[in-house]
Amino acid sequence: MHFDFWRFVNSPVIITAFISWFIAQFLKIFTSYKEEKKIKLSRFFNSSGMPSSHTSVIISATTTIGILYGFENPLFSLAIIFSFIVMYDAAGVRYETGKQATLINFLVEEIKSHKISEVFHVEKLKELIGHKPIEVLAGAVLGIAVSVGYCLLVIK
Repeated sequence: MHFDFWRFVNSPVIITAFISWFIAQFLKIFTSYKEEKKIKLSRFFNSSGMPSSHTSVIISATTTIGILYGFENPLFSLAIIFSFIVMYDAAGVRYETGKQATLINFLVEEIKSHKISEVFHVEKLKELIGHKPIEVLAGAVLGIAVSVGYCLLVIK
C-alpha cells in the first residue's frame, strides 16, 4: 500500500479542517479590534483569541467524519473524544498557562526594575495562548457550520 498525497489533501476531512482554521484565524484579525482598538494583521498568526481555531479545526473534522461515515461509526466516537480533549486543553490548561505567563512576566519586570537584571536574561513569555469558554464555543459553532456547509455545497 502506498501513500497518495493528492487523495489525502483532497479529503473532505482535511479540506473542512483547513477552511475552518483559515476562517477562524482570519476572524481573529477583526474580533481583537474591541480590545486593541485597531486591526492587527499579526493576530492571524496568534493561537489565542476569538474564535478558537483549535476547536474549529477539530470540530469541523469530527463533524465531517460523522456526516460522511455515520455518527454511530467508531471513527466518529474517537474523533469526539479527541475533540473534547482539544477543547478542554484550549479553555483549561492553555488558558491557565497564559495567566501564569502574565504573572511571571510581571514578576521578572519587577525584579529587573530593582537593578538585579544581570541575573535574569529571560525572554518575555507568550501570554496569549489559551481561550475563554466563549471562544471555544464560537470555534465549535464555526467548525460545525464549515463542515455542514462544505458537505451540502460540495459533496451533496
